[in-house]
Amino acid sequence: MGNWKDNIYFILVEPREPGNIGATARAMKNMGFRNLCLVNPPPEYNDEAWWMARNAQEVLNGAERYDTLAEALRDKAIVVGIARRQGKRRGMSLPLETGVRKLLGMPVATNKVALLFGREDKGLYNEEVNECGFLLHIPSSKEQPSLNLSHAVMVVAYELSRTEYRKEETAEVRTPGASVVDAEGRATLVTHGELSFLFQRMADILVLLDYLPRGDLDLQRRIMDNLKYFIGRAGLTHWELKMLHGICSQIEKKLGG
Repeated sequence: MGNWKDNIYFILVEPREPGNIGATARAMKNMGFRNLCLVNPPPEYNDEAWWMARNAQEVLNGAERYDTLAEALRDKAIVVGIARRQGKRRGMSLPLETGVRKLLGMPVATNKVALLFGREDKGLYNEEVNECGFLLHIPSSKEQPSLNLSHAVMVVAYELSRTEYRKEETAEVRTPGASVVDAEGRATLVTHGELSFLFQRMADILVLLDYLPRGDLDLQRRIMDNLKYFIGRAGLTHWELKMLHGICSQIEKKLGG
């Protein structure tokens, strides 16, 4: 079994400051992580980025670049956002320590995990939050609640390493990767890209069942967002995905969809 940290991907969405990107690379290496992904970043690094990445230039140089978030998430099975702002339309938001323990209780050793960090000035937009199974927020002072991007990365990376180390020492909770692989292959979850077609089918089924008034796009969006949060918090095995597609097909068959 490989190092579970190899399956953790730190994804920066539209970072604007090269120095923050370099400092993020250094923070990741400090805590033993190496997978850095950048969505629509500045076209080139400047001297500040390389200087801030001191002794972690290989992490910065190896960063994967994507034009869209959808491309960055396509092969990830677990998606978690880091966001200060909360709200009923933003799904479940957990304090960092609680959220990290929840994450490390999932099969991270056999599935790729995306940790989403938003823009320096605006964070993650609602449509990006909707791609996450759940959110983590870092408790901070009410007088100055927003953290610098690279500082947030360091805090999250440290908590991941600290919690995993503590689990090894105390055996309080299951070690990453120690989850039982059952007959349905539960330790291997479907990717974010594989879920996209399922969500579209489910939306069509809700209309076919007259569960949603035709044309009420706002209600449909809210229901689908909640279904995404529900599924994203636990993930789906391939057997479960096949089962849900089968249920959708049977409903379509019965109703002539």
